[in-house]
Amino acid sequence: MGEMNTADLLVQCLENEDVEYIFGVPGEENLHILEALKNSPIRFITTRHEQGAAFMADVYGRLTGKAGVCLSTLGPGATNLMTGVADANLDGAPLVAITGQVGTDRMHIESHQYLDLVAMFDPVTKWTRQIVRPSITPEVVRKAFKLAQSEKPGATHIDLPENIAAMSVDGKPLRRDSREKVYAAFRTLGTAATAISKAKNPIILVGNGTIRAEASEALTEFATSLNIPVANTFMGKGTIPYTHPLSLWTVGLQQRDHITCAFEKSDLVIAVGYDLIEYSPKKWNPSGDLPIVHIGATPAEIDSSYIPQVEVVGDITDSLMDLLKRCDRQGKPTPYGASLRADIRAEYECYANDEGFPVKPQKIIYDLRQVMGPDDVVISDVGAHKMWMARHYHCDSPNTCLISNGFAAMGIAIPGAIAAKLVYPDRNIVAVTGDGGFMMNCQELETAMRVGTPFVTLIFNDNGYGLIEWKQINQFGESSFIKFGNPDFVKFAESMGLKGYRVEAAADLIPILKEALAQPVPTVIDCPVDYRENIRFSQKAGELACEIWE
Repeated sequence: MGEMNTADLLVQCLENEDVEYIFGVPGEENLHILEALKNSPIRFITTRHEQGAAFMADVYGRLTGKAGVCLSTLGPGATNLMTGVADANLDGAPLVAITGQVGTDRMHIESHQYLDLVAMFDPVTKWTRQIVRPSITPEVVRKAFKLAQSEKPGATHIDLPENIAAMSVDGKPLRRDSREKVYAAFRTLGTAATAISKAKNPIILVGNGTIRAEASEALTEFATSLNIPVANTFMGKGTIPYTHPLSLWTVGLQQRDHITCAFEKSDLVIAVGYDLIEYSPKKWNPSGDLPIVHIGATPAEIDSSYIPQVEVVGDITDSLMDLLKRCDRQGKPTPYGASLRADIRAEYECYANDEGFPVKPQKIIYDLRQVMGPDDVVISDVGAHKMWMARHYHCDSPNTCLISNGFAAMGIAIPGAIAAKLVYPDRNIVAVTGDGGFMMNCQELETAMRVGTPFVTLIFNDNGYGLIEWKQINQFGESSFIKFGNPDFVKFAESMGLKGYRVEAAADLIPILKEALAQPVPTVIDCPVDYRENIRFSQKAGELACEIWE
Protein backbone atom coordinates (compact mmCIF):
# COMPACT_ATOMS: atom_id res chain seq x y z
CA MET A 1 0.00 0.00 0.00
CA GLY A 2 3.02 2.29 0.28
CA GLU A 3 3.66 5.04 2.79
CA MET A 4 0.80 6.77 4.57
CA ASN A 5 0.45 10.48 3.86
CA THR A 6 -1.34 13.15 5.88
CA ALA A 7 -4.56 12.77 3.90
CA ASP A 8 -4.59 9.03 4.68
CA LEU A 9 -4.11 9.79 8.37
CA LEU A 10 -6.85 12.42 8.25
CA VAL A 11 -9.29 9.87 6.84
CA GLN A 12 -8.30 7.34 9.50
CA CYS A 13 -9.04 9.97 12.13
CA LEU A 14 -12.44 10.63 10.56
CA GLU A 15 -13.20 6.90 10.63
CA ASN A 16 -12.22 6.91 14.31
CA GLU A 17 -14.88 9.60 14.87
CA ASP A 18 -17.52 7.28 13.34
CA VAL A 19 -18.05 9.53 10.33
CA GLU A 20 -20.56 7.91 7.96
CA TYR A 21 -20.79 10.53 5.22
CA ILE A 22 -18.76 13.41 3.84
CA PHE A 23 -20.73 15.87 1.72
CA GLY A 24 -18.77 17.94 -0.74
CA VAL A 25 -17.42 18.93 -4.12
CA PRO A 26 -14.12 17.58 -5.51
CA GLY A 27 -11.39 20.12 -6.14
CA GLU A 28 -7.75 20.28 -7.12
CA GLU A 29 -6.52 21.05 -3.61
CA ASN A 30 -8.42 18.18 -1.93
CA LEU A 31 -7.36 15.46 -4.38
CA HIS A 32 -5.29 13.60 -1.79
CA ILE A 33 -8.24 13.45 0.61
CA LEU A 34 -10.50 12.11 -2.14
CA GLU A 35 -7.88 9.48 -3.02
CA ALA A 36 -7.67 8.41 0.61
CA LEU A 37 -11.47 8.08 0.79
CA LYS A 38 -11.53 5.56 -2.07
CA ASN A 39 -10.63 2.72 0.31
CA SER A 40 -12.60 4.04 3.29
CA PRO A 41 -16.00 2.89 4.58
CA ILE A 42 -16.95 6.58 4.73
CA ARG A 43 -19.38 7.39 1.91
CA PHE A 44 -18.54 10.53 -0.04
CA ILE A 45 -21.68 12.30 -1.31
CA THR A 46 -20.81 14.45 -4.31
CA THR A 47 -23.06 17.52 -4.22
CA ARG A 48 -23.79 20.13 -6.88
CA HIS A 49 -22.84 23.11 -4.71
CA GLU A 50 -20.76 23.48 -1.56
CA GLN A 51 -23.61 25.30 0.19
CA GLY A 52 -25.75 22.22 -0.30
CA ALA A 53 -22.97 20.08 1.17
CA ALA A 54 -22.76 22.25 4.27
CA PHE A 55 -26.54 22.21 4.76
CA MET A 56 -26.53 18.40 4.49
CA ALA A 57 -23.82 18.18 7.17
CA ASP A 58 -25.75 20.72 9.25
CA VAL A 59 -29.02 18.73 9.26
CA TYR A 60 -27.20 15.40 9.70
CA GLY A 61 -25.58 16.84 12.83
CA ARG A 62 -28.84 18.19 14.18
CA LEU A 63 -30.65 14.86 13.71
CA THR A 64 -27.92 12.56 15.02
CA GLY A 65 -25.95 14.63 17.53
CA LYS A 66 -22.80 13.52 15.69
CA ALA A 67 -20.85 16.06 13.70
CA GLY A 68 -21.77 16.16 10.04
CA VAL A 69 -18.77 16.60 7.77
CA CYS A 70 -18.51 18.72 4.62
CA LEU A 71 -15.57 19.16 2.28
CA SER A 72 -14.57 21.79 -0.23
CA THR A 73 -11.53 22.98 -2.07
CA LEU A 74 -9.93 26.37 -1.40
CA GLY A 75 -11.08 29.85 -2.45
CA PRO A 76 -14.54 29.89 -4.04
CA GLY A 77 -15.30 26.37 -2.84
CA ALA A 78 -14.62 27.40 0.73
CA THR A 79 -16.60 30.63 0.48
CA ASN A 80 -19.54 28.62 -0.83
CA LEU A 81 -19.46 26.51 2.35
CA MET A 82 -19.78 29.55 4.60
CA THR A 83 -23.58 29.92 4.70
CA GLY A 84 -24.22 26.33 5.78
CA VAL A 85 -21.35 26.40 8.27
CA ALA A 86 -22.69 29.61 9.82
CA ASP A 87 -26.17 28.08 9.96
CA ALA A 88 -24.92 25.04 11.88
CA ASN A 89 -22.96 27.23 14.27
CA LEU A 90 -25.88 29.49 15.19
CA ASP A 91 -28.46 26.67 15.20
CA GLY A 92 -26.37 24.52 17.54
CA ALA A 93 -25.77 21.67 15.08
CA PRO A 94 -22.41 19.85 15.28
CA LEU A 95 -20.47 20.18 12.02
CA VAL A 96 -16.86 19.83 10.91
CA ALA A 97 -15.88 21.62 7.70
CA ILE A 98 -12.69 20.57 5.89
CA THR A 99 -11.13 22.72 3.20
CA GLY A 100 -8.27 22.17 0.81
CA GLN A 101 -5.68 24.93 0.62
CA VAL A 102 -2.69 26.09 -1.41
CA GLY A 103 0.68 24.72 -0.35
CA THR A 104 2.48 26.46 2.49
CA ASP A 105 5.14 27.47 -0.02
CA ARG A 106 2.60 29.82 -1.70
CA MET A 107 1.03 31.49 1.33
CA HIS A 108 3.59 34.28 1.74
CA ILE A 109 2.82 35.79 -1.67
CA GLU A 110 -0.26 36.76 -3.64
CA SER A 111 -1.41 33.44 -5.06
CA HIS A 112 -4.15 32.04 -7.29
CA GLN A 113 -7.39 31.43 -5.30
CA TYR A 114 -5.60 31.85 -1.96
CA LEU A 115 -7.57 33.21 0.98
CA ASP A 116 -6.75 32.99 4.67
CA LEU A 117 -9.48 30.44 5.38
CA VAL A 118 -8.70 30.16 9.09
CA ALA A 119 -9.34 33.89 9.46
CA MET A 120 -12.41 33.66 7.21
CA PHE A 121 -14.07 30.84 9.17
CA ASP A 122 -13.21 32.26 12.58
CA PRO A 123 -16.38 34.40 12.98
CA VAL A 124 -18.72 31.54 12.00
CA THR A 125 -17.19 28.60 13.91
CA LYS A 126 -16.36 27.58 17.46
CA TRP A 127 -12.77 26.78 16.43
CA THR A 128 -10.70 26.79 13.24
CA ARG A 129 -7.14 25.56 12.58
CA GLN A 130 -4.79 24.75 9.75
CA ILE A 131 -2.80 21.53 9.77
CA VAL A 132 0.71 22.98 9.52
CA ARG A 133 2.60 19.71 10.16
CA PRO A 134 1.53 16.14 9.32
CA SER A 135 2.14 14.90 12.87
CA ILE A 136 -0.50 17.15 14.47
CA THR A 137 -3.36 15.78 12.35
CA PRO A 138 -4.80 13.45 15.05
CA GLU A 139 -4.87 16.25 17.62
CA VAL A 140 -6.52 18.72 15.23
CA VAL A 141 -9.20 16.25 14.16
CA ARG A 142 -9.99 15.08 17.71
CA LYS A 143 -10.29 18.65 18.96
CA ALA A 144 -12.46 19.69 16.01
CA PHE A 145 -14.96 16.91 16.74
CA LYS A 146 -14.87 17.32 20.52
CA LEU A 147 -15.62 21.03 20.31
CA ALA A 148 -18.24 20.64 17.57
CA GLN A 149 -20.17 18.08 19.64
CA SER A 150 -19.78 19.73 23.06
CA GLU A 151 -22.66 21.83 24.41
CA LYS A 152 -23.57 24.21 22.85
CA PRO A 153 -22.75 22.29 19.64
CA GLY A 154 -21.65 24.16 16.55
CA ALA A 155 -19.24 24.24 13.64
CA THR A 156 -15.47 23.79 13.55
CA HIS A 157 -13.09 24.02 10.60
CA ILE A 158 -9.92 22.20 9.48
CA ASP A 159 -7.75 23.64 6.71
CA LEU A 160 -5.33 21.26 4.95
CA PRO A 161 -2.70 22.69 2.55
CA GLU A 162 -2.13 20.45 -0.45
CA ASN A 163 1.62 19.99 0.14
CA ILE A 164 1.00 18.98 3.77
CA ALA A 165 -1.68 16.53 2.61
CA ALA A 166 0.87 14.77 0.39
CA MET A 167 3.64 14.48 3.02
CA SER A 168 4.51 11.13 4.55
CA VAL A 169 3.56 10.66 8.18
CA ASP A 170 3.59 8.01 10.87
CA GLY A 171 0.70 8.35 13.30
CA LYS A 172 -2.66 7.06 14.45
CA PRO A 173 -5.98 8.53 15.62
CA LEU A 174 -6.35 9.62 19.24
CA ARG A 175 -8.60 7.76 21.64
CA ARG A 176 -11.96 9.44 22.07
CA ASP A 177 -12.62 10.51 25.64
CA SER A 178 -15.94 9.95 27.38
CA ARG A 179 -18.01 12.78 28.83
CA GLU A 180 -19.37 12.69 32.36
CA LYS A 181 -22.67 14.26 33.36
CA VAL A 182 -22.57 17.65 35.04
CA TYR A 183 -25.05 18.08 37.88
CA ALA A 184 -26.68 21.29 39.06
CA ALA A 185 -25.73 22.76 42.44
CA PHE A 186 -28.03 21.94 45.36
CA ARG A 187 -28.41 25.63 46.24
CA THR A 188 -29.71 26.57 42.81
CA LEU A 189 -32.11 23.60 42.80
CA GLY A 190 -33.54 24.71 46.12
CA THR A 191 -33.96 28.33 45.04
CA ALA A 192 -35.60 27.28 41.76
CA ALA A 193 -37.96 24.85 43.50
CA THR A 194 -39.13 27.57 45.89
CA ALA A 195 -39.82 30.01 43.02
CA ILE A 196 -41.74 27.38 41.04
CA SER A 197 -43.77 26.32 44.08
CA LYS A 198 -44.83 29.90 44.88
CA ALA A 199 -45.77 30.91 41.33
CA LYS A 200 -49.49 31.29 40.59
CA ASN A 201 -49.29 31.48 36.79
CA PRO A 202 -46.01 29.87 35.67
CA ILE A 203 -45.29 28.91 32.09
CA ILE A 204 -42.54 26.71 30.66
CA LEU A 205 -40.63 27.99 27.63
CA VAL A 206 -38.78 25.08 26.06
CA GLY A 207 -36.06 25.34 23.42
CA ASN A 208 -33.81 23.19 21.27
CA GLY A 209 -31.34 22.55 24.09
CA THR A 210 -33.92 20.21 25.64
CA ILE A 211 -33.99 18.18 22.43
CA ARG A 212 -30.18 18.10 22.21
CA ALA A 213 -30.08 16.87 25.83
CA GLU A 214 -32.66 14.15 25.03
CA ALA A 215 -34.72 15.49 27.94
CA SER A 216 -38.14 15.54 26.28
CA GLU A 217 -39.62 12.75 28.41
CA ALA A 218 -38.37 14.42 31.58
CA LEU A 219 -39.81 17.76 30.48
CA THR A 220 -43.22 16.20 29.77
CA GLU A 221 -43.26 14.45 33.16
CA PHE A 222 -42.20 17.66 34.92
CA ALA A 223 -44.91 19.74 33.25
CA THR A 224 -47.61 17.09 33.75
CA SER A 225 -46.85 16.48 37.42
CA LEU A 226 -46.72 20.20 38.25
CA ASN A 227 -49.59 21.12 35.93
CA ILE A 228 -47.67 23.89 34.14
CA PRO A 229 -48.45 24.78 30.50
CA VAL A 230 -45.65 24.58 27.94
CA ALA A 231 -44.81 26.74 24.91
CA ASN A 232 -42.00 25.66 22.61
CA THR A 233 -39.79 27.73 20.33
CA PHE A 234 -39.60 27.06 16.59
CA MET A 235 -36.63 24.77 17.26
CA GLY A 236 -38.20 23.14 20.32
CA LYS A 237 -41.09 21.49 18.48
CA GLY A 238 -42.03 18.03 19.70
CA THR A 239 -40.41 18.41 23.11
CA ILE A 240 -43.87 17.82 24.53
CA PRO A 241 -46.44 16.12 22.27
CA TYR A 242 -48.73 18.65 20.63
CA THR A 243 -51.74 16.57 21.73
CA HIS A 244 -50.81 16.99 25.40
CA PRO A 245 -53.43 19.10 27.24
CA LEU A 246 -50.70 21.39 28.63
CA SER A 247 -49.08 22.07 25.25
CA LEU A 248 -49.65 25.64 24.05
CA TRP A 249 -47.80 24.86 20.81
CA THR A 250 -45.28 27.26 19.32
CA VAL A 251 -44.18 30.74 20.31
CA GLY A 252 -41.86 32.94 18.29
CA LEU A 253 -43.73 34.97 15.69
CA GLN A 254 -42.54 38.55 15.56
CA GLN A 255 -46.01 39.85 16.46
CA ARG A 256 -48.82 39.23 18.93
CA ASP A 257 -50.45 35.83 19.00
CA HIS A 258 -52.60 33.83 21.41
CA ILE A 259 -49.55 32.56 23.29
CA THR A 260 -48.42 36.14 23.85
CA CYS A 261 -51.26 36.33 26.37
CA ALA A 262 -49.78 33.48 28.39
CA PHE A 263 -46.52 35.36 28.84
CA GLU A 264 -48.26 38.64 29.60
CA LYS A 265 -50.25 37.01 32.40
CA SER A 266 -47.44 34.82 33.72
CA ASP A 267 -45.65 35.51 37.00
CA LEU A 268 -42.77 33.10 36.26
CA VAL A 269 -41.16 31.78 33.09
CA ILE A 270 -39.31 28.47 33.46
CA ALA A 271 -36.92 28.45 30.52
CA VAL A 272 -35.73 24.90 29.78
CA GLY A 273 -33.02 24.36 27.17
CA TYR A 274 -33.87 27.79 25.82
CA ASP A 275 -31.39 29.68 23.65
CA LEU A 276 -31.91 33.41 23.18
CA ILE A 277 -31.05 33.07 19.49
CA GLU A 278 -34.25 31.06 18.94
CA TYR A 279 -36.62 33.81 20.11
CA SER A 280 -35.42 37.09 21.58
CA PRO A 281 -36.51 37.59 25.20
CA LYS A 282 -37.23 41.21 24.32
CA LYS A 283 -40.27 39.88 22.45
CA TRP A 284 -41.80 38.11 25.47
CA ASN A 285 -40.22 40.10 28.33
CA PRO A 286 -39.74 43.63 26.96
CA SER A 287 -39.60 45.28 30.40
CA GLY A 288 -37.07 42.78 31.73
CA ASP A 289 -39.13 42.46 34.93
CA LEU A 290 -40.63 39.00 34.42
CA PRO A 291 -39.13 36.49 36.90
CA ILE A 292 -37.21 33.71 35.12
CA VAL A 293 -35.82 30.33 36.18
CA HIS A 294 -33.13 29.17 33.72
CA ILE A 295 -32.67 25.40 33.40
CA GLY A 296 -29.99 24.39 30.91
CA ALA A 297 -26.75 22.59 30.21
CA THR A 298 -24.90 25.93 30.06
CA PRO A 299 -25.26 29.25 31.90
CA ALA A 300 -27.65 31.90 30.61
CA GLU A 301 -26.52 34.36 27.96
CA ILE A 302 -26.45 38.04 28.90
CA ASP A 303 -29.49 40.08 27.84
CA SER A 304 -31.27 42.95 29.55
CA SER A 305 -34.58 41.11 29.09
CA TYR A 306 -33.20 37.77 30.28
CA ILE A 307 -31.84 38.05 33.81
CA PRO A 308 -32.82 34.85 35.64
CA GLN A 309 -33.35 34.95 39.38
CA VAL A 310 -31.71 31.53 39.47
CA GLU A 311 -29.75 29.42 36.96
CA VAL A 312 -29.95 25.64 37.27
CA VAL A 313 -26.96 24.55 35.19
CA GLY A 314 -26.33 20.87 34.57
CA ASP A 315 -27.84 17.78 32.97
CA ILE A 316 -31.38 18.88 32.07
CA THR A 317 -33.10 15.54 32.76
CA ASP A 318 -31.47 15.24 36.16
CA SER A 319 -32.29 18.87 37.01
CA LEU A 320 -35.96 18.48 36.08
CA MET A 321 -36.37 15.26 38.04
CA ASP A 322 -34.64 16.75 41.08
CA LEU A 323 -36.83 19.86 40.91
CA LEU A 324 -39.94 17.70 40.59
CA LYS A 325 -39.11 16.06 43.94
CA ARG A 326 -38.59 19.45 45.59
CA CYS A 327 -41.53 21.42 44.18
CA ASP A 328 -44.73 21.66 46.20
CA ARG A 329 -47.42 22.51 43.65
CA GLN A 330 -48.88 19.16 42.65
CA GLY A 331 -52.51 19.53 41.72
CA LYS A 332 -52.45 23.33 41.51
CA PRO A 333 -54.75 24.38 38.66
CA THR A 334 -53.50 26.61 35.87
CA PRO A 335 -55.98 29.45 35.43
CA TYR A 336 -55.29 30.05 31.77
CA GLY A 337 -53.80 26.98 30.10
CA ALA A 338 -56.98 25.09 29.19
CA SER A 339 -58.95 28.07 27.82
CA LEU A 340 -55.99 29.38 25.84
CA ARG A 341 -55.31 25.96 24.33
CA ALA A 342 -58.97 25.71 23.30
CA ASP A 343 -58.71 29.01 21.41
CA ILE A 344 -55.51 27.94 19.67
CA ARG A 345 -56.95 24.53 18.73
CA ALA A 346 -60.20 26.03 17.42
CA GLU A 347 -58.35 28.39 15.08
CA TYR A 348 -56.17 25.53 13.82
CA GLU A 349 -59.17 23.29 13.07
CA CYS A 350 -61.18 25.96 11.27
CA TYR A 351 -59.07 25.50 8.11
CA ALA A 352 -59.66 21.74 7.86
CA ASN A 353 -62.32 22.06 5.15
CA ASP A 354 -61.26 25.33 3.52
CA GLU A 355 -61.65 25.06 -0.27
CA GLY A 356 -60.15 28.40 -1.27
CA PHE A 357 -57.72 28.52 -4.20
CA PRO A 358 -54.88 29.43 -4.33
CA VAL A 359 -54.64 27.35 -1.16
CA LYS A 360 -54.36 29.10 2.18
CA PRO A 361 -51.07 28.35 3.96
CA GLN A 362 -52.97 27.12 7.02
CA LYS A 363 -54.83 24.60 4.85
CA ILE A 364 -51.66 23.36 3.14
CA ILE A 365 -50.05 22.68 6.51
CA TYR A 366 -53.19 21.15 8.00
CA ASP A 367 -53.37 18.66 5.14
CA LEU A 368 -49.63 17.92 5.34
CA ARG A 369 -50.01 17.08 9.03
CA GLN A 370 -52.86 14.67 8.22
CA VAL A 371 -50.67 12.75 5.78
CA MET A 372 -47.44 12.62 7.77
CA GLY A 373 -46.92 9.99 10.47
CA PRO A 374 -45.79 10.87 14.00
CA ASP A 375 -42.14 9.94 13.29
CA ASP A 376 -41.96 11.36 9.75
CA VAL A 377 -39.72 14.40 9.27
CA VAL A 378 -40.41 17.80 7.73
CA ILE A 379 -37.57 20.22 6.90
CA SER A 380 -38.75 23.81 6.58
CA ASP A 381 -36.96 26.33 4.42
CA VAL A 382 -36.99 30.04 5.29
CA GLY A 383 -39.65 32.51 4.15
CA ALA A 384 -43.31 33.30 4.80
CA HIS A 385 -44.10 29.58 4.81
CA LYS A 386 -41.68 29.14 7.75
CA MET A 387 -43.86 31.39 9.90
CA TRP A 388 -46.91 29.31 9.06
CA MET A 389 -45.04 26.03 9.55
CA ALA A 390 -43.91 27.21 12.96
CA ARG A 391 -47.43 28.19 13.95
CA HIS A 392 -49.44 25.34 12.40
CA TYR A 393 -47.27 22.24 11.95
CA HIS A 394 -47.29 20.41 15.27
CA CYS A 395 -45.19 17.48 16.41
CA ASP A 396 -45.53 14.36 18.53
CA SER A 397 -41.80 13.94 19.07
CA PRO A 398 -38.53 15.91 18.79
CA ASN A 399 -36.68 16.46 15.53
CA THR A 400 -39.70 15.74 13.34
CA CYS A 401 -40.02 19.35 12.15
CA LEU A 402 -36.68 21.06 11.63
CA ILE A 403 -36.69 24.85 11.38
CA SER A 404 -33.54 26.94 11.17
CA ASN A 405 -34.19 29.87 13.47
CA GLY A 406 -30.68 30.78 14.56
CA PHE A 407 -29.06 31.78 11.27
CA ALA A 408 -32.31 31.16 9.34
CA ALA A 409 -30.75 30.62 5.93
CA MET A 410 -32.83 30.21 2.78
CA GLY A 411 -32.02 27.13 0.72
CA ILE A 412 -31.69 24.62 3.57
CA ALA A 413 -34.77 22.47 2.92
CA ILE A 414 -33.77 20.35 -0.09
CA PRO A 415 -30.18 19.58 1.05
CA GLY A 416 -31.51 19.03 4.57
CA ALA A 417 -34.07 16.54 3.30
CA ILE A 418 -31.29 14.52 1.61
CA ALA A 419 -29.48 14.26 4.96
CA ALA A 420 -32.71 13.40 6.78
CA LYS A 421 -33.45 10.57 4.32
CA LEU A 422 -29.92 9.19 4.78
CA VAL A 423 -30.41 9.21 8.56
CA TYR A 424 -33.98 7.84 8.40
CA PRO A 425 -34.35 5.84 5.15
CA ASP A 426 -37.62 4.23 6.32
CA ARG A 427 -39.42 7.48 7.23
CA ASN A 428 -41.33 9.85 5.01
CA ILE A 429 -39.37 13.08 4.51
CA VAL A 430 -40.83 16.32 3.17
CA ALA A 431 -38.92 19.49 2.28
CA VAL A 432 -41.30 22.44 2.66
CA THR A 433 -40.05 25.49 0.79
CA GLY A 434 -41.10 28.69 -0.88
CA ASP A 435 -40.38 29.22 -4.55
CA GLY A 436 -37.57 31.60 -3.55
CA GLY A 437 -35.79 29.07 -1.33
CA PHE A 438 -36.42 26.28 -3.84
CA MET A 439 -34.45 28.04 -6.57
CA MET A 440 -31.46 28.57 -4.26
CA ASN A 441 -30.53 24.88 -3.98
CA CYS A 442 -32.86 23.02 -6.37
CA GLN A 443 -29.77 21.63 -8.12
CA GLU A 444 -29.40 19.22 -5.20
CA LEU A 445 -32.47 17.33 -6.41
CA GLU A 446 -30.09 15.75 -8.91
CA THR A 447 -27.96 14.70 -5.93
CA ALA A 448 -31.06 13.22 -4.26
CA MET A 449 -31.90 11.23 -7.39
CA ARG A 450 -28.33 10.00 -7.82
CA VAL A 451 -27.75 8.88 -4.22
CA GLY A 452 -31.19 7.30 -3.85
CA THR A 453 -32.94 9.50 -1.31
CA PRO A 454 -36.60 9.81 -2.35
CA PHE A 455 -38.48 12.57 -0.56
CA VAL A 456 -41.16 15.12 -1.38
CA THR A 457 -40.47 18.81 -2.02
CA LEU A 458 -43.60 20.86 -1.38
CA ILE A 459 -43.36 24.36 -2.89
CA PHE A 460 -45.46 27.26 -1.59
CA ASN A 461 -45.61 29.15 -4.90
CA ASP A 462 -46.42 32.88 -4.89
CA ASN A 463 -43.91 34.14 -7.51
CA GLY A 464 -42.16 36.35 -4.98
CA TYR A 465 -40.33 36.79 -1.70
CA GLY A 466 -43.49 36.49 0.39
CA LEU A 467 -42.02 37.14 3.82
CA ILE A 468 -40.41 40.40 2.73
CA GLU A 469 -43.65 41.47 1.05
CA TRP A 470 -45.46 40.74 4.32
CA LYS A 471 -43.02 42.91 6.28
CA GLN A 472 -43.03 45.71 3.69
CA ILE A 473 -46.83 45.96 3.73
CA ASN A 474 -46.93 45.92 7.53
CA GLN A 475 -44.33 48.66 7.72
CA PHE A 476 -44.93 50.83 4.63
CA GLY A 477 -48.36 49.84 3.36
CA GLU A 478 -47.01 48.59 0.01
CA SER A 479 -44.37 46.25 -1.37
CA SER A 480 -41.51 46.65 -3.81
CA PHE A 481 -38.81 44.60 -5.58
CA ILE A 482 -40.14 41.22 -4.39
CA LYS A 483 -41.79 39.69 -7.48
CA PHE A 484 -40.15 37.28 -9.93
CA GLY A 485 -41.00 34.57 -12.44
CA ASN A 486 -40.58 30.84 -12.03
CA PRO A 487 -39.85 27.91 -14.31
CA ASP A 488 -42.45 25.20 -14.78
CA PHE A 489 -41.65 23.24 -11.63
CA VAL A 490 -43.30 20.05 -12.92
CA LYS A 491 -41.21 20.04 -16.10
CA PHE A 492 -38.14 21.01 -14.05
CA ALA A 493 -38.62 17.92 -11.88
CA GLU A 494 -39.27 15.67 -14.85
CA SER A 495 -36.12 16.90 -16.59
CA MET A 496 -34.08 15.31 -13.76
CA GLY A 497 -36.03 12.04 -13.80
CA LEU A 498 -38.15 13.07 -10.82
CA LYS A 499 -41.94 13.07 -10.57
CA GLY A 500 -43.70 16.44 -10.70
CA TYR A 501 -47.20 17.40 -9.56
CA ARG A 502 -49.26 20.59 -9.70
CA VAL A 503 -52.07 21.38 -7.26
CA GLU A 504 -55.03 22.91 -9.11
CA ALA A 505 -57.63 22.82 -6.31
CA ALA A 506 -57.49 22.61 -2.53
CA ALA A 507 -58.96 19.10 -2.66
CA ASP A 508 -55.99 17.91 -4.78
CA LEU A 509 -53.35 18.28 -2.09
CA ILE A 510 -53.92 15.25 0.15
CA PRO A 511 -54.19 12.70 -2.71
CA ILE A 512 -51.14 14.24 -4.41
CA LEU A 513 -49.14 14.12 -1.17
CA LYS A 514 -50.04 10.47 -0.63
CA GLU A 515 -49.09 9.53 -4.19
CA ALA A 516 -45.85 11.55 -4.06
CA LEU A 517 -44.75 9.95 -0.77
CA ALA A 518 -45.21 6.50 -2.32
CA GLN A 519 -42.85 7.18 -5.24
CA PRO A 520 -39.42 5.49 -5.41
CA VAL A 521 -37.85 8.74 -6.69
CA PRO A 522 -37.80 12.31 -5.34
CA THR A 523 -40.92 14.30 -6.16
CA VAL A 524 -41.83 17.98 -6.47
CA ILE A 525 -45.28 19.44 -5.75
CA ASP A 526 -46.08 22.93 -7.05
CA CYS A 527 -48.79 24.37 -4.80
CA PRO A 528 -50.05 27.93 -5.41
CA VAL A 529 -50.45 29.69 -2.05
CA ASP A 530 -52.75 32.53 -1.01
CA TYR A 531 -50.46 34.81 0.96
CA ARG A 532 -53.21 37.37 1.48
CA GLU A 533 -53.50 35.40 4.72
CA ASN A 534 -50.27 37.03 5.91
CA ILE A 535 -51.82 40.49 6.17
CA ARG A 536 -55.10 39.12 7.49
CA PHE A 537 -53.19 37.43 10.28
CA SER A 538 -51.29 40.62 11.12
CA GLN A 539 -54.54 42.58 11.31
CA LYS A 540 -56.16 39.94 13.49
CA ALA A 541 -53.11 39.72 15.75
CA GLY A 542 -53.10 43.49 16.18
CA GLU A 543 -56.67 43.35 17.46
CA LEU A 544 -55.98 40.44 19.84
CA ALA A 545 -56.93 41.25 23.42
CA CYS A 546 -56.01 38.97 26.29
CA GLU A 547 -58.69 37.79 28.68
CA ILE A 548 -58.03 38.84 32.29
CA TRP A 549 -57.44 35.76 34.41
CA GLU A 550 -57.79 35.92 38.16
